[in-house]
Amino acid sequence: MGGEPTFRAIVHRFYELVADDELLRPMYPEEELGPAEDRLRMFLEQYWGGPTTYSEQRGHPRLRMRHAPFPIGPSARDRWLAHMRVAVTEANLPPLLESTLWDYLERAAFAMLNVAQDPA
Repeated sequence: MGGEPTFRAIVHRFYELVADDELLRPMYPEEELGPAEDRLRMFLEQYWGGPTTYSEQRGHPRLRMRHAPFPIGPSARDRWLAHMRVAVTEANLPPLLESTLWDYLERAAFAMLNVAQDPA
């Protein structure tokens, strides 16, 4: 996938977009997005064969459990994917790598849904 530099660029760009997003930003309770950025970067690096820093620091990913406190409906999923689409596109990965990464990200986003409809 390009290793740490690629994931650092993708995740940083993604969180730049999240910072100004009225739907997604409240899902990140920390004042600064830096810790969330680090966690996602470490997770992606590990998932794609890099160092196991994420698991060493945080244990098993348990993605659904970690996201359970936040109502994630179709609009949040779609917004997350839209921002991630920008970040992945701007990374200029070779087509096969981009499609492989995008397939994973789409599946992950759909797996995080925990409410059938958007919260009112």
